[in-house]
Amino acid sequence: MEIVTAHGPAEVTVDEPDPGEGAAFLLVLTHGSNGGVDAPDLLAVREAALGLGGAVARVLQPFRKAGRRAPGSAVKQDEAWLEIVKLLRDRFGDVPLVQGGRSNGARVACRTARDAGAAGVVALAFPLHPPGKPEKSRVEELRGAGVPVLVVNGDRDPFGVPDAEDAAEVVVLPGERHDLNRNPGAVGAAVGPWLRRWADVPR
Repeated sequence: MEIVTAHGPAEVTVDEPDPGEGAAFLLVLTHGSNGGVDAPDLLAVREAALGLGGAVARVLQPFRKAGRRAPGSAVKQDEAWLEIVKLLRDRFGDVPLVQGGRSNGARVACRTARDAGAAGVVALAFPLHPPGKPEKSRVEELRGAGVPVLVVNGDRDPFGVPDAEDAAEVVVLPGERHDLNRNPGAVGAAVGPWLRRWADVPR
């Protein structure tokens, strides 16, 4: 479905648990700067969430729907994200919201977590710093999320790897680079147990 924001239309793909079963939680995921919602790691996390009875919304942000590779202003990106999440929350009602994404999408999810009312954030391939420039750290985006954050990164990621001081939980996958596509099943296996806390909330 299309959601029109103040900064252009976004495209949202929604997967729900079995018909007649209310969603245990809502997981809203998005892509990196030059990616899409069918990235292998995002699909693996979608499967893990659906297996726990969650609903999953994968968001193609306005800048990507418009064909751009650069996300542009962080302020505008975050504003559009909050508009999208609000409409999705209205659709699914009073269930826990978990938001997340890969790379740039993980940054958006962390920056907006408080304002979105998220219960947690899944940060895949969080880009701790530009390649070769550790002095330009983005760690404060992780630390400032204000909710539990699960980071899943590869140990060969040129954008750096957060550590246990930066997030509630950090999973480092051996042999993976920034795309996390060597073994997507390992990404889903890392995220599933972490999501279970919201699946087990009485409804």
